[in-house]
Amino acid sequence: MPIMYRYLSIGLLAVLLAGCASLGLREQIRVTVVGLEPIPGQGLEARFVVKLRVQNHSDSTLDFNGVSVDLDLAGKGFGSGVSNQQGSIAGFSETLITVPVSVSAFNIVRQFLALTASREEPKIQYELRGRLGGIGLGGARFSSQGELTLPQSPGGK
Repeated sequence: MPIMYRYLSIGLLAVLLAGCASLGLREQIRVTVVGLEPIPGQGLEARFVVKLRVQNHSDSTLDFNGVSVDLDLAGKGFGSGVSNQQGSIAGFSETLITVPVSVSAFNIVRQFLALTASREEPKIQYELRGRLGGIGLGGARFSSQGELTLPQSPGGK
């Protein structure tokens, strides 16, 4: 019986440690989209470089090894991207990260048709979700959302 209690105790300790790790004791990072620039694509895709300002609101350094993002427009998947960029963000500081994002031509056409069918102002909701890959147990998930105002054509509303 004592061996059984030992294994039970070890298992319980492992579950408790996993639970504490999932509580997210690290302060949330804030990510803001600060730029979007077109880059050459291939075939039926458009490509953009998304510039992200990442702010570390913690007092500890955040080491990262890679970044991934998913971009939704008007609640629908639009594009995604990854970068193997590595670095560190010191506590209570910020950095710029660039991520190339690929968008299929079909998603561009779908969004264009949805916008032209709308009689409202040319605004579109966006949501950006992503993850800074961690070194060891580091890393962090993030999300950012807002509204983009598209330029109006001359003579339009």
